[in-house]
Amino acid sequence: MNIKLTIEYDGSHYHGWQLQPNGETIQAALERAISTFLGKTTRIVGSGRTDAGVHAMGQVANFFCDQEIDLFRLQRGINALTPQDICIRNAEVMPDAFDARRSAKRRLYQYRIWNSLWPSPFHRSTAWHIHEPLALPPMRQAMTCLEGEVDFASFQAAGCDAAHAVRHVYRNLLEEEGSLLLYSIEATAFLRHMVRNIIGTLVEVGLLQRTPQSFAALLQARDRTQAGLTAPAHGLFLMEVKY
Repeated sequence: MNIKLTIEYDGSHYHGWQLQPNGETIQAALERAISTFLGKTTRIVGSGRTDAGVHAMGQVANFFCDQEIDLFRLQRGINALTPQDICIRNAEVMPDAFDARRSAKRRLYQYRIWNSLWPSPFHRSTAWHIHEPLALPPMRQAMTCLEGEVDFASFQAAGCDAAHAVRHVYRNLLEEEGSLLLYSIEATAFLRHMVRNIIGTLVEVGLLQRTPQSFAALLQARDRTQAGLTAPAHGLFLMEVKY
């Protein structure tokens, strides 16, 4: 059985998704739980890596099981064996050819900003607190240049091992829920720190430190040093992986 898991987690206390030699990760915690439940060492494949401190509402992973198993019992068992900040939202059987990473067509990320003079105890670990008021119209104007087939070299972190920086962005939007700002972006795939670098630069536009026109010019520059800072990891969520 090729089993697909949809996973939700608070990444605050983890060194990211991928196995690390010197730190606890989401993948390690899940593999321990699944291996314990099945009684044999089991490896899982994730749809992609999330960095230390990044959260997920819809991470996807798959693994192969050589025995027939009740999916509800499996889901309940894994959830009982993982820490409370990790939860399996769904388990389903997929064709053998399904691979959580290689079969993915699109990924949707969301970045959250708490834009208020005062911090929020309830959003302190899941949103970047910006106490200066952000001007949303110029931010939205700047964002329009990101959609379509775009070279994101100016928003690519050093050390990124991607073969090239071109990505297709299907949509990106900025919404308000009171003081909470929600930036969503859906693309074929993402470069290392791409969303966080976009956000760090968009915040400069919102603070009127940079114009929408200069933001658009960054794409032509293909120079990371000309873009803004990297936004903190704790505001980023992997919302959904589409197949």
